[in-house]
Amino acid sequence: MPKDIFPHATPEIAAARKRLAPDIHKAFTHFSERVFAEGALPAKVKQLIAVAAAHITQCPYCIRGHTRAALRQGATGEEIMEAIWVAAEMRAGGAYAHSTLALDTIAAARGGTEG
Repeated sequence: MPKDIFPHATPEIAAARKRLAPDIHKAFTHFSERVFAEGALPAKVKQLIAVAAAHITQCPYCIRGHTRAALRQGATGEEIMEAIWVAAEMRAGGAYAHSTLALDTIAAARGGTEG
Protein backbone atom coordinates (compact mmCIF):
# COMPACT_ATOMS: atom_id res chain seq x y z
CA MET A 1 0.00 0.00 0.00
CA PRO A 2 1.61 3.29 -1.06
CA LYS A 3 2.31 5.82 1.66
CA ASP A 4 0.65 9.22 1.29
CA ILE A 5 3.00 12.05 0.39
CA PHE A 6 1.56 14.16 3.19
CA PRO A 7 0.55 12.58 6.50
CA HIS A 8 -3.09 13.00 7.37
CA ALA A 9 -3.77 15.67 9.98
CA THR A 10 -4.88 13.84 13.10
CA PRO A 11 -5.96 14.82 16.61
CA GLU A 12 -2.67 13.30 17.82
CA ILE A 13 -0.62 15.60 15.57
CA ALA A 14 -2.65 18.61 16.71
CA ALA A 15 -2.11 17.62 20.34
CA ALA A 16 1.64 17.25 19.75
CA ARG A 17 1.86 20.76 18.27
CA LYS A 18 0.06 22.16 21.28
CA ARG A 19 2.07 20.11 23.81
CA LEU A 20 5.46 20.92 22.30
CA ALA A 21 4.91 24.69 22.06
CA PRO A 22 1.79 25.60 24.06
CA ASP A 23 2.29 29.37 24.23
CA ILE A 24 3.08 29.68 20.54
CA HIS A 25 0.18 27.37 19.68
CA LYS A 26 -2.19 29.55 21.71
CA ALA A 27 -0.87 32.74 20.08
CA PHE A 28 -1.16 31.27 16.59
CA THR A 29 -4.69 30.02 17.24
CA HIS A 30 -5.73 33.46 18.53
CA PHE A 31 -4.07 35.16 15.55
CA SER A 32 -5.84 32.85 13.10
CA GLU A 33 -9.21 33.40 14.76
CA ARG A 34 -8.76 37.18 14.56
CA VAL A 35 -7.59 37.10 10.94
CA PHE A 36 -10.61 35.12 9.78
CA ALA A 37 -13.20 36.95 11.91
CA GLU A 38 -15.71 39.28 10.29
CA GLY A 39 -14.15 42.68 9.75
CA ALA A 40 -13.72 45.10 6.87
CA LEU A 41 -13.88 41.97 4.73
CA PRO A 42 -16.60 39.38 5.26
CA ALA A 43 -15.42 35.99 6.58
CA LYS A 44 -16.44 34.32 3.31
CA VAL A 45 -14.21 36.65 1.29
CA LYS A 46 -11.32 36.01 3.68
CA GLN A 47 -11.73 32.27 3.20
CA LEU A 48 -11.82 32.66 -0.58
CA ILE A 49 -8.58 34.65 -0.37
CA ALA A 50 -7.15 31.87 1.79
CA VAL A 51 -8.17 29.23 -0.77
CA ALA A 52 -6.39 31.22 -3.49
CA ALA A 53 -3.30 31.77 -1.33
CA ALA A 54 -3.23 28.09 -0.40
CA HIS A 55 -3.06 27.19 -4.08
CA ILE A 56 -0.23 29.66 -4.64
CA THR A 57 1.73 28.32 -1.65
CA GLN A 58 0.67 24.79 -2.63
CA CYS A 59 -0.20 23.74 0.92
CA PRO A 60 -2.47 20.68 0.67
CA TYR A 61 -3.66 21.02 4.26
CA CYS A 62 -4.52 24.68 3.72
CA ILE A 63 -6.31 23.91 0.46
CA ARG A 64 -8.56 21.35 2.14
CA GLY A 65 -9.07 23.29 5.36
CA HIS A 66 -9.81 26.65 3.78
CA THR A 67 -12.00 25.10 1.09
CA ARG A 68 -14.09 23.51 3.86
CA ALA A 69 -14.11 26.82 5.77
CA ALA A 70 -15.17 28.73 2.64
CA LEU A 71 -18.04 26.29 2.12
CA ARG A 72 -19.09 26.73 5.78
CA GLN A 73 -19.08 30.50 5.22
CA GLY A 74 -21.46 30.07 2.28
CA ALA A 75 -19.06 30.09 -0.66
CA THR A 76 -20.22 28.23 -3.73
CA GLY A 77 -18.17 25.82 -5.79
CA GLU A 78 -18.16 28.41 -8.55
CA GLU A 79 -16.76 31.10 -6.20
CA ILE A 80 -14.07 28.75 -4.93
CA MET A 81 -13.02 27.73 -8.44
CA GLU A 82 -12.95 31.37 -9.55
CA ALA A 83 -10.67 32.18 -6.59
CA ILE A 84 -8.41 29.31 -7.68
CA TRP A 85 -8.29 30.73 -11.23
CA VAL A 86 -7.28 34.11 -9.78
CA ALA A 87 -4.47 32.33 -7.94
CA ALA A 88 -3.41 30.55 -11.14
CA GLU A 89 -3.29 33.84 -13.03
CA MET A 90 -1.25 35.47 -10.27
CA ARG A 91 1.18 32.56 -10.23
CA ALA A 92 1.51 32.70 -14.02
CA GLY A 93 1.78 36.48 -13.89
CA GLY A 94 4.69 36.20 -11.48
CA ALA A 95 6.55 33.92 -13.87
CA TYR A 96 5.80 36.29 -16.76
CA ALA A 97 6.94 39.34 -14.79
CA HIS A 98 10.13 37.63 -13.62
CA SER A 99 11.03 36.75 -17.20
CA THR A 100 12.67 40.18 -17.24
CA LEU A 101 15.48 38.62 -15.18
CA ALA A 102 16.12 35.97 -17.84
CA LEU A 103 15.81 38.50 -20.67
CA ASP A 104 18.24 40.83 -18.91
CA THR A 105 20.69 37.96 -18.41
CA ILE A 106 20.40 36.92 -22.07
CA ALA A 107 20.98 40.51 -23.17
CA ALA A 108 24.02 40.84 -20.91
CA ALA A 109 25.48 37.56 -22.22
CA ARG A 110 25.03 38.79 -25.79
CA GLY A 111 26.67 42.09 -25.10
CA GLY A 112 23.52 44.10 -24.60
CA THR A 113 21.31 42.87 -27.43
CA GLU A 114 17.81 41.85 -26.40
CA GLY A 115 16.58 38.24 -26.53
